[in-house]
Amino acid sequence: MKKTTLIYIEKDDKYLMLHRNKKVNDINKDKWIGVGGHVEENETIDECVVREVKEETNLDLISFKLRGEVLFILNGYEELMYVYTSNEFKGVLKECNEGTLEWIDKNKVLDLPIWEGDKLIFEGLEKATGLDIKSLIAGYLGGKILNKPTDKESKSE
Repeated sequence: MKKTTLIYIEKDDKYLMLHRNKKVNDINKDKWIGVGGHVEENETIDECVVREVKEETNLDLISFKLRGEVLFILNGYEELMYVYTSNEFKGVLKECNEGTLEWIDKNKVLDLPIWEGDKLIFEGLEKATGLDIKSLIAGYLGGKILNKPTDKESKSE
């Protein structure tokens, strides 16, 4: 199973989002997602998220936090995604070859064309309790998510 990272970088009550509008044959085509990518051989997930952020944005992470895991399943494709957040970074954004980077107000992110499972992630990240997502299985059929976790399943214990 492929392992990937996904990070939501925060600044001024906004998330840095990537509109996936440049790659061909992209499972995320036309969706808005955080930045991240595939874990390479002999690379830790932390090393991957730092490398992917640098490659896609030109930003250097100063600190970041692992918030949970998502098992993404679509048409026989399976991916274990490690979800991070960060609000400490330095550098100047560059153009990304995978899509358009844009700072989006947190209260407008759910209005974008995003994966239904990502809506559950954002809900978990924004809860007033500050509890983290523990794990989520996001299985899709015909573009719709098949399962939604209960509160107990979507929070750290």
